[in-house]
Amino acid sequence: MKEAVIKKAIAMRSRSLAPFSNYSVGAAVETESGKIIGGCNVESSSFSLTCCAERVALYSAVADGHTSFKSMAIATYNSGMPCGSCRQVIWELCSDIPIHICNEQECVKTISSKSLLPDAFDKSKLL
Repeated sequence: MKEAVIKKAIAMRSRSLAPFSNYSVGAAVETESGKIIGGCNVESSSFSLTCCAERVALYSAVADGHTSFKSMAIATYNSGMPCGSCRQVIWELCSDIPIHICNEQECVKTISSKSLLPDAFDKSKLL
């Protein structure tokens, strides 16, 4: 399934709506049941309302009824890493899963979500 989630993330870049940054990002998440759900970044002229591809994919998966995830892939032209907000959401929704970082054609490296956000704040820290 690694190849399928990577292929979906790369393909999702073409659906990106990035008129301001021109930085198209595609993402895909593999659910525990094996379903692969994609997302792309969607920018707004009110920049704080922009939503990253990683969160679009995860929120779409949750909206589809999925709550357990096996892996994620993120694709940009230069193998960009997730932003801080996405790192937090990935950790909270996925715990420690492999994250495949891709360019326009292939996986460049695989890292763990735990390494993206060491000493993460999550629900275990709440009273």
